Amino acid sequence: MPEDEPIEPLAIPITGELDLHAFRPAEVTALLDDYFAECRRRGIHRVRVIHGKGTGTLRATVQAHLRRSPGVAGFTPGDETTGGWGATLVTLKPADSC
Repeated sequence: MPEDEPIEPLAIPITGELDLHAFRPAEVTALLDDYFAECRRRGIHRVRVIHGKGTGTLRATVQAHLRRSPGVAGFTPGDETTGGWGATLVTLKPADSC
């Protein structure tokens, strides 16, 4: 694709599960904020963020952002049924408390 052609935005289904494998690390923090805001608007307050196991760099980036995010009530690593170290389970604050 030529560099001067605009890139079409990618539509992401809002299901309470966000897989970050298709995104560049530089896109992740803004994506998380936008996705969480849309989840809150839809009444979704539990989100599974799939970042993969890899070297742990993306997981660390995600979790550092979650610690700073005023809309996040808490988070925990996934367990054996939700992705283990490859996922983070996030609890969002209600939209009216952010």
